[in-house]
Amino acid sequence: MTLKEKLTADFKEAMKAKDEIRKNTISLARAAIKQFEVDNRGTELDDDGVIAILSKQVKMRKDALSDFEKAGRTDLLDAYQKEIEVLAAYLPKQLTPEEITDVVKETAAAMGIEGGKQNMGKLMGAVMGKVKGVADGGEVKKAVDAFLS
Repeated sequence: MTLKEKLTADFKEAMKAKDEIRKNTISLARAAIKQFEVDNRGTELDDDGVIAILSKQVKMRKDALSDFEKAGRTDLLDAYQKEIEVLAAYLPKQLTPEEITDVVKETAAAMGIEGGKQNMGKLMGAVMGKVKGVADGGEVKKAVDAFLS
């Protein structure tokens, strides 16, 4: 079963269970996938493409969390937190900060990089190629920054 099929099945299940948050979140994710396919002239997305879109949806919600926190909107904070949990269930297991640090060290050793901020771009590019889809870019940047310092 592809990820798109799983989203469709889970959407139907959420409708039957009257789980509004889950239904609405999956509906928005499916709409984003459909929009991408329409924008790219009917290109059918594979699981990797769907994961990329779902990751983008999670990132958008995480970015909004800090704004809601500053504004004191705990109602929206809770709702977005639940939406992130729903979407995260469809993403591959994310690496922990320690695992990201290990990947950074291994990649730097393989490339012969021992430090220096001038190597930031080279190391970031190589590490992101290895952890794409399983690690947040912000977390990778922190790990690379810490390593090069």
